[in-house]
Amino acid sequence: FEGHTVNIEVIIKLAIFLAASAALAFVSRASLRTPRSHGFYRFLAWECMLALFVLVLDQWFRDPLSPVQLISWFLMSISAFLVLHGVYLLRHLGTPAKERQGEPLLAFERTTKLVTEGVYRYIRHPLYSSLLFLTWGILFKHPVPLTAAVALAATGFLVATAKADERECIRFFGPSYEQYMKRTKMF
Repeated sequence: FEGHTVNIEVIIKLAIFLAASAALAFVSRASLRTPRSHGFYRFLAWECMLALFVLVLDQWFRDPLSPVQLISWFLMSISAFLVLHGVYLLRHLGTPAKERQGEPLLAFERTTKLVTEGVYRYIRHPLYSSLLFLTWGILFKHPVPLTAAVALAATGFLVATAKADERECIRFFGPSYEQYMKRTKMF
């Protein structure tokens, strides 16, 4: 009977992965039609992160006060701060507008003003940094070679995402973004 439990767990994890992948594909549908866009690479990073999450799902609350679990929660706390702060600044200071309608961007990404305040004063990509912290936080739930390989793949796709985003920002914001790049770090 124990063998059936393993099969049920695998089926549940596969169902979670497929359902969440469908949702991510829907959100990313415009970007998926534009290879080399930042959203295309972001989708691939999200898929790796989802796979990582599903792989460690049964480890999420196991031994909650162990050092690796504490590191995990610390990294994911930093991730939460960065995403909340970064999105807030983009929505309130970035002046999202429809004039960027032709690009495959999410609503809060349609900024028309370059945001250089708050965390953006120091790093250009707090949202991708948030995803990096989340990836590595998830990895620390169960750090084994397979999960480390998936985390490295997600990291590579997030770096590709940031580089593609920078090319897009240079096209839209021009020299002001190039100057911004000189005084800030990518992550």
